[in-house]
Amino acid sequence: MIRSRFGTWRGLVRLALSYPQLAFGLSASRIPDPAQVRRLVFVCQGNVCRSAFAEAVARKAGLRTASFGLSTTTGRPAHEPAVAAARALGHDLSGHRALDLADYRPESGDLLLAMEVRQLHRLAADPALRSLPRLLLGRWARPVLPHLHDPYGLDDRYMVTCLRRIEGAVERLVSAFPGARLS
Repeated sequence: MIRSRFGTWRGLVRLALSYPQLAFGLSASRIPDPAQVRRLVFVCQGNVCRSAFAEAVARKAGLRTASFGLSTTTGRPAHEPAVAAARALGHDLSGHRALDLADYRPESGDLLLAMEVRQLHRLAADPALRSLPRLLLGRWARPVLPHLHDPYGLDDRYMVTCLRRIEGAVERLVSAFPGARLS
């Protein structure tokens, strides 16, 4: 049950610790003016599973979107188990190529959406990004999940669980940020 729902015990513990961080304002979130958001930018560690999938879901929903990883190699393809799980959910990651933080170019109206509290802290510490609004994607999951544990290299069942959670959260973003719509 732990492996399929949380990935690992560490994933469960990090999720449990993330709730008080979110509740007490310790998540390094920077709330945007929804009317100013023009593009949703998804962020994770490697940009080969979570943020890549979130970008694909957002693009399919007709949103302006991008994604990058905090520690990856630009040009790296999506993780094969993520490609397979995404395909089973009706999304295509086969053409995705990772983008490293160093190669990301912020645009006016960007909203950064991270998968973990520690990623928000990293974004807040970056001089080039600290002024951008940033939130946890898991705020739109149901139930709220302030930690979407990295499925890379974990149980295939957790990969599907994680991507389903991301899919639901992204689908809820559509109405929250209408300025990010392509048309």
